[in-house]
Amino acid sequence: MEFLCHHRDRSDSLALRMELLEEHWSSMDRFAQEMIARGPTLAGDGETPTGSVHILDLPDAATARAFAFDEPGYQAGVYRDVLLRRWRDLLGRTMWDFPGGPTDGDRFRALGLGAAEAADLTVPAGRGDDLIAYGPLLSDDATAWLGTAALLRAPGPAAARALLTEDRYADIEVHPWQFGGRSQ
Repeated sequence: MEFLCHHRDRSDSLALRMELLEEHWSSMDRFAQEMIARGPTLAGDGETPTGSVHILDLPDAATARAFAFDEPGYQAGVYRDVLLRRWRDLLGRTMWDFPGGPTDGDRFRALGLGAAEAADLTVPAGRGDDLIAYGPLLSDDATAWLGTAALLRAPGPAAARALLTEDRYADIEVHPWQFGGRSQ
């Protein structure tokens, strides 16, 4: 079962986040084999962390909840909220298989929260080379579409937003994002 987990930072929690960075990474290391993608969302300056996105293939919902809520930053109050949803990997690869590598171009997290009938259920034509991770957000039982999430390379936030069909979502959020994890 694939899951998307997005921890969103509480305002003024950067110092605590940085203090817990090694504990966060150690916690994530336990899930290294299950990771499809990981990395921080960033403020408009492209440098200040605003949250953490993790996409994983886990055995069940209980393991996903433990991943999200046992995380050291969550336990210490770094995050204001957590989005945890079933997800379906439409690319069939991890971020480490992305042909653009970790630094080629600007990267974004685009998240569309569904409002109407399901949309964007297939990989957009002509965008495959820019997609790092792409797939629908699903209900706990994976029967209902709740939105779409993508990690992608794009020339700017407007281009990242244009990946999703505007009128099919209650809201579309776009944030700078970068490959995460320990430096090799």
